[in-house]
Amino acid sequence: MKLIKAGIKLGIAALVANATWHVYLAYSAHFRFRDSVEHAAQVRGNQTDDELREAMVDLAAENDIPIEPDEIVVKREGISTLVKAEYKRDIDLLPGRPYPWSFSFQLSTYPMLPGQLKK
Repeated sequence: MKLIKAGIKLGIAALVANATWHVYLAYSAHFRFRDSVEHAAQVRGNQTDDELREAMVDLAAENDIPIEPDEIVVKREGISTLVKAEYKRDIDLLPGRPYPWSFSFQLSTYPMLPGQLKK
C-alpha cells in the first residue's frame, strides 16, 4: 500500500514539474521577446512604424513567439514610441493536452541614441 501511495505522489510531482517547466519556457520566451521589442523601439532611428513592426515580427520568430503582424501595434507619439502586443500560445500543462495561454504587454519608450530627439 505504501508503494502505491509513493507511486501516486511521484506521478503527481512529475505532472507538476512538467507543467511548471512548460510555463517557465513560455514565460522566459515572452520576456526575452518583450525586452528585444523594447530595445528595438528605443533604437528605432528613422524607421517607420510599419518597418519597426516588421522588425518586431522577426524578433518574435527568433524567440519562437507565435504572433501575427496585426497583433502588434506600433505608434510614434512625439518622441516616444508606444508598442502593444497580444498573442496566445499553447502550453502543455498535461502531457499531450495543450492549453491556450494569453500573453500581452504594452511599452512606452524613448529614444536612446543621440540625435533621435529631433523630429
